[in-house]
Amino acid sequence: MVRLSLSPGAPSLADAVVDSIRAGVVAGELVPDRTYSVYQLAEVLDVSRSPVREALLRLAEAGLVEIERNRGFRVVLPRASDILEIFEIRLALEPDAARRAAEHASDDEHATIRAAFEALGAAVHDEDRFWVADQHLHDCLVRAGGNCRAAAIIERLRATTALLGPPTTTAGRTLPEICDEHEPIVAAVLARDGAAAERAMRHHLEHTGRLLARTLRADPAAPAGVSQSAHRRAAAAR
Repeated sequence: MVRLSLSPGAPSLADAVVDSIRAGVVAGELVPDRTYSVYQLAEVLDVSRSPVREALLRLAEAGLVEIERNRGFRVVLPRASDILEIFEIRLALEPDAARRAAEHASDDEHATIRAAFEALGAAVHDEDRFWVADQHLHDCLVRAGGNCRAAAIIERLRATTALLGPPTTTAGRTLPEICDEHEPIVAAVLARDGAAAERAMRHHLEHTGRLLARTLRADPAAPAGVSQSAHRRAAAAR
């Protein structure tokens, strides 16, 4: 029996269903080798089929599920090649955003970035809080760069890699080490050094992408086994 619950605070019912499906994948309630029906999901979440269908179409567009006509849907976890493609897109957006955040963001936006980095550092011993803070910091940097559409695209891409779960997304690094990788990015932005901010963000993304792809190549079955600690992360899944 699949156990899912609607995510509170979502902008719409379809958004809440999207969040619930993602959380279910991370928690191991929805697994890649099984087909689920729209009717089943609607019953579990106690909603009509319309928001479930809308949510599945969104997730299919993002490559997170495959819809099987007249049968239902299957969860699709990212492969090493998918991760490399995701980071290619992020590399096209985030380094330039970091440069613009350094050169053009307001003092208030810089204060927000500083606070977001401090929150990341304060969360290095709490896995759930850390990933939420990590996403918030990246979001602040991109939005301070003046591109809200890029922020929305990056959020969707991060949602894909989030399905791999913390043991894989850390890719052999500790949370303090991941936090330390963000320090030169934030320092350069706050110093209004655009070139250094762009360079530091590019280094961070290239390093993370390589590690994630290498982890998946070494153990292609790893994503299917993330449920051990994923229950702790489900509340942070988006």
